[in-house]
Amino acid sequence: MKKITAIILTIVLVLGMTACSKGNDKTDNTTTQTQNDNITVTTEAPKPTEATADTTDNTDNADNTSTSDGTDTDNTVTSAPTLTGYDVNIGVLSGPTGIGAVGLMDANDNGKTLNKYNFTVAAANDEIVAGISNGSLDIAAVATNVGSNLYNKTSGAVQIIALNTYGVLYILENGNEINSITDLKGKTIYCAGQGANPEYVIKYLLEKNGLTYSDDGSDADVVLEFMDPAAITAGMASGEYKLCMLPVPAVTSVKIQNAEVRTALDLTAEWEKTGAEGALTMGCVIVRKAFAEEHPGVVETFLAEYKDSIDFVLSDIDTAGTLCENYAIVAKAPVAKKAIPECNLCCVTGADVRKTIEPYYTVLFNANPKSIGGAMPGDDFYY
Repeated sequence: MKKITAIILTIVLVLGMTACSKGNDKTDNTTTQTQNDNITVTTEAPKPTEATADTTDNTDNADNTSTSDGTDTDNTVTSAPTLTGYDVNIGVLSGPTGIGAVGLMDANDNGKTLNKYNFTVAAANDEIVAGISNGSLDIAAVATNVGSNLYNKTSGAVQIIALNTYGVLYILENGNEINSITDLKGKTIYCAGQGANPEYVIKYLLEKNGLTYSDDGSDADVVLEFMDPAAITAGMASGEYKLCMLPVPAVTSVKIQNAEVRTALDLTAEWEKTGAEGALTMGCVIVRKAFAEEHPGVVETFLAEYKDSIDFVLSDIDTAGTLCENYAIVAKAPVAKKAIPECNLCCVTGADVRKTIEPYYTVLFNANPKSIGGAMPGDDFYY
């Protein structure tokens, strides 16, 4: 009997343990099922909106940060040109046409520009013309008549992208006789700039004031003697010459060397007296058309950095004057510092370029078609 009782107790104990085991299995299964249900719900939830997707992308990008509301606060200026470091070959003339570039030249040398610029400083237009024509230069600061000549010479292969200098021509006198254009009758004027803007400007002004001129020694109301600017500067400084036409900064150099020399006529003012439309514009910036079409972002970056350069020159004349000497734009810093305020620097871009320069080209063309290359520039000349 005792054996039977023990067997019965053993059977009851085993059955109880089995029941507990099944109860635990059910609990585990319920937990697993609950986890599986959560996964299913997450999978079937609506897709994130574009804003959510952007926030997720920004979170994954270690370079970006976001505010708590998901607004992107990435400091990168997305509108800025992405061609940082592109090499651009630029030619500038010494003298007023090149002065506006010294800030850019300094910034470039100190690694503070987006583009990388390789500068060529030339004393005459010929070197710049050759560089643009053969493709060794991409952009150049030149006389305005040179820009139109190159356009015609290259069958439209260059474009004008900016104006950088208004009138910089003056009549200087060792004496006190000249107070108007008509006072020049019977005089000899030693002139710089044959075959360029100065020649065409002085001849136009003489004609508009009813005076004849000669540049070959023949009889005329006014005799024009075209010479190298350095020779004219020396002659005026020594008192050998009585009258000359020079641009700034040569004007400044003469007056520093000889206090008796005075500015008799500002040819920009004389130009305005004729009633001619547009502005007397002496300097511009041109670009090879192929380069502009291939690298528009590079050109836009240059224009922005060039404007900054001109603004710098006008706002910090002392530093700019020193840079002019350092980069061989002007021989001596003191001369540059005195000249900059008289250089009429500007940075005209966009549609204003054509509005400003085309009337000037029209005047030159009517006076002498060869002065701008034989024909008025077409629409494609204007960038």
